[in-house]
Amino acid sequence: MTRAALLVLADGRFPAGGHAHSGGAEPAVKAGRIRNADDLADFCRGRLHTTGLTSAALAAAAAHGLDPLALDEAADARTPSPALRAVARKLGRQLMRAARATWPSDELAALAAARPRGAHQPVVLGLTARSAGLGPEDAAHCVAYETVSGPATAVVRLLSLDPFEATAVLARLAPELDRVAGQAATAARLGLDALPAASAPLLDIAAEAHAAWPVRLFAS
Repeated sequence: MTRAALLVLADGRFPAGGHAHSGGAEPAVKAGRIRNADDLADFCRGRLHTTGLTSAALAAAAAHGLDPLALDEAADARTPSPALRAVARKLGRQLMRAARATWPSDELAALAAARPRGAHQPVVLGLTARSAGLGPEDAAHCVAYETVSGPATAVVRLLSLDPFEATAVLARLAPELDRVAGQAATAARLGLDALPAASAPLLDIAAEAHAAWPVRLFAS
């Protein structure tokens, strides 16, 4: 196993398309729920402990070797918003292209063939981590970090928030990121039925409204 692979996978410059998505931050800014760094911290914390935990566990399970097709179905069941399901599959398809070019494997090729329109992004990420020689907790850490770093980066653009303040938010959340990644990896080792299904209904509602906007800065 190489920790450097985790740095590559978690790098925001990894060409997987995440930079075009705000993780629900754009509609939250428009609704006035994110106005400053304190609001951003609250938003990221809520996202981390709900959809972040769920996604991290799916990724950890894929990295652990659970059936990726069963995990993809589990991801569908845990994503009630059609808009977010479409986004997850689009991001999964983009990540799959980058992953197969970077860490090609028979498992990635099989999932790509079975889901030509894209599997859910956390499942692809977990399988990518496995192909890179990383473990379940590595995959969970990567997803947990993406869960909060995406909105933080987006809010810098949406509100012209001081990037130092946004980075400080992420740094203060680090202990919680570790805890969520640990919970996700533990659940993954217990099997499919033990995976969490925490949700954030307001994010689902906002995603459906955001998808209908005629003009928007971010794809989601």
